[in-house]
Amino acid sequence: MIEVLLQRARDAAVQLWQRPRLDMPLLGALLLVMAIGLTTLYSAGGELGLVLNQGARFILGLLLMLAISRVPPGTLRTWTPWLFAFSVTLLLATAVLGEGRGAHRWLDLRVVRFQPSELLKLTMPMMVAWILHTRPLPPNWRDIAVVGVLILVPVALIAKQPDLGTALLVAASGAFALFLSGLGWWRIGTILGAIGAAAPVAWHFMHDYQKNRVRMFMNPEADPLGNGWHIIQSEIAVGAGGVFGKGWQHGTQSRLEFLPEHTTDFVFAVFSEEFGLIRIVLLLAIYLFIIGRCLWIAAEAKDTYSRLLAGALGMSFFVYVMVNGGMITGLLPVVGVPLPLVSYGGTSAVSLLSGFGVLMSIHAHRKLVR
Repeated sequence: MIEVLLQRARDAAVQLWQRPRLDMPLLGALLLVMAIGLTTLYSAGGELGLVLNQGARFILGLLLMLAISRVPPGTLRTWTPWLFAFSVTLLLATAVLGEGRGAHRWLDLRVVRFQPSELLKLTMPMMVAWILHTRPLPPNWRDIAVVGVLILVPVALIAKQPDLGTALLVAASGAFALFLSGLGWWRIGTILGAIGAAAPVAWHFMHDYQKNRVRMFMNPEADPLGNGWHIIQSEIAVGAGGVFGKGWQHGTQSRLEFLPEHTTDFVFAVFSEEFGLIRIVLLLAIYLFIIGRCLWIAAEAKDTYSRLLAGALGMSFFVYVMVNGGMITGLLPVVGVPLPLVSYGGTSAVSLLSGFGVLMSIHAHRKLVR
């Protein structure tokens, strides 16, 4: 009897492994962006070890993506409250035990050191989709209030670290799931009006360096050697690239150390200087394809949970690209948002690829149903 059960378990495992779960067009686009990221990182940092570390994190993220893609969306929906509670618990632990340069954002578990707030970029839209899955849509004001409280708690914990950029991205990921649930425009206008009315109160609680970033966004030349340095040097790098760029490893802003954070937040400026406008358009076209593919998967999803989650992940990815691109060109304030799969960062890359694993699972489940 035991041998029969073991044999059935082995057959089920083999069938599960052989069953196609990956969306190859989406995977190909992601691999292309990762290759561009590693190439740009080597030029920006000039260190092979930096590239190898990021490559190892990409491999870990791809393995997680493969594993998650084999988990049915129904199982993910069942796990969602526990995953969300676990990620919020890690945020609370970070508030007590966190470390970092001037901010308590990192949690060191000796074995691994990571940024728990990155997990909320995935578990937040999962939790909002889980709440709305069994409720009538579009949601009423009571459901909207429940979702609002659910978003505000982790966002407040992240903002207190302080990490305003990640806090806004986490809030956006939850808000997109709510928006895709079919909210009427009058409700959306009311919510945006309430957020606008609360902006002066939020300004009062912002740190001085955050207020300075907003001021420098308006006029970076007011302090060109201080708070305005990041934006000015980034704009110089973008403009210096021209149409065709200076060539790989020929950028001056990063290699001469004029451009700060040139392997993380401002790596797009390095790419722009070295590869120019034409390749910027190509990179943005790849990003646009990824976003469009995510929204197509959302449109083809079987149930409300899968549809809201896939759509929120796709729209969140769009925001990451838009905010980083706006930041390095001076169109948006500097908020410390990395360029997806190009900027150096392990937790960000792994969490992003895990999110794409969820999208792969939703896509594969759609194929099995049909």
